[in-house]
Amino acid sequence: MQQIFPASETLDISIPDRPREYLRQALESLHSPAGAIMLAASAVDSMLKLKDYKKGSLHERIELAAKKHDITADMAKWAHSVRLDANNQRHADEDVALPTPDEAKQTIDFAQALAQFIFVLPAKVESGIKEAGENDNT
Repeated sequence: MQQIFPASETLDISIPDRPREYLRQALESLHSPAGAIMLAASAVDSMLKLKDYKKGSLHERIELAAKKHDITADMAKWAHSVRLDANNQRHADEDVALPTPDEAKQTIDFAQALAQFIFVLPAKVESGIKEAGENDNT
């Protein structure tokens, strides 16, 4: 076997178990966009809770993470978009069209970007600093 279609995405081990599992399930659910969007939003919520943003609504947790500079203002805007898209599906809002696979993929892209920003990149930086220290001969 040379290749699998569609290609599966691997999620970095630096992403904690719960959000990584929500992301994995979201990626596997792209054929069911409403479910994929709700799973991606759960990944976002889980990541914020792991960063100790546990009180209040998801809206409040996003705002607090931006205020404390754990996410950027633009990331907060995108996070609110994801939150609202998930709410539309979760509440079966009759005035909102069902999402497309492309819309679900955009939501998952944000959740993956957030995971990269708050878990993967810091882990890589920490590893790089440790490795540089081990190689430092000054």
